[in-house]
Amino acid sequence: MTLHPSVAAVRVPVRAALSSLTPGDVVAVACSGGADSLALASAAVFEGRKLGLRVVGVTVDHGLQPGSDAQADRVVAQLAALGVHETLTARVHVDEASGLGPEAAAREARYAVMEQVAEHLGAAVVLLGHTLDDQAETVLLGLARGSGGRSLQGMRPGFGVFARPLLGVRRDDTVTACQVEGLEVWDDPHNHDAGYARVRVRERVLPVLEDELGPGVAQALARTADQLRDDTALLEELAAAAFERVRHLDGLDAVALAAEPPALRHRVLHRFALDAGAPASELTRGHVLEVDKLLVAWRGQRWVDLPGPLRAIRRDGVLVLEAP
Repeated sequence: MTLHPSVAAVRVPVRAALSSLTPGDVVAVACSGGADSLALASAAVFEGRKLGLRVVGVTVDHGLQPGSDAQADRVVAQLAALGVHETLTARVHVDEASGLGPEAAAREARYAVMEQVAEHLGAAVVLLGHTLDDQAETVLLGLARGSGGRSLQGMRPGFGVFARPLLGVRRDDTVTACQVEGLEVWDDPHNHDAGYARVRVRERVLPVLEDELGPGVAQALARTADQLRDDTALLEELAAAAFERVRHLDGLDAVALAAEPPALRHRVLHRFALDAGAPASELTRGHVLEVDKLLVAWRGQRWVDLPGPLRAIRRDGVLVLEAP
């Protein structure tokens, strides 16, 4: 019997993601019941069985909509029917007053609990079901927000214990794979709520770009993320070395740092502020550029206020960050 191309499209990258594991290793699969994560779970069970791995299906109940607990129970039943060795439901509290926005707050809570689950299970890897379409949406949102290279590089294929084997797979393939395998997909109402920018990008912006510019826009955006990820990794490595060169007992050597190229200098300043306690969500490029003037446009300025709260001050040739 010939394997359906969409099923193969999902299984091949999952096989590659699991190939370095040894028999008995635990693989946790995050599953919401949507097409992407269900197709991922099915592929993980199929490939994991051949490799002698222990596959655990994990669903996270965010409690953000009525009936979320019942949906979590349905996903658990689906995972059990797929043949996972164990199922686990984690319930999280999403702090909607955190200032991150509901989507970001839910994501932060989800990753925190998945890290705890991975530690509890002793998992070698946690598989996440993000696809090429998710990657394209992330890059386009980063571009629209002017978020710089860090955002435009999109989602990483792997970080820590997490892996995203489907970043090269189209959403159409995960949907079709579920249909072929007879899996009942849950369509999260939030995925069609135009109040979320990501939904507007998915349902309005990307289709217009495809219509006006021709097919392949999503793939091109994903390729851009891959290229920028390599470039950014090199710049971050060089910036880390520059940080060590200019580090002073009380701060940063202002003269030495001013001599560094802007791409490295700005990264050093950004890290310096974060290390001092500036919230990443509030620290902007504008803040970094203002602090940079204390290095390259020094005229005896008093200080620059930063979130934290912090003040950047140049004192006796040393850039320091301190509380107001």
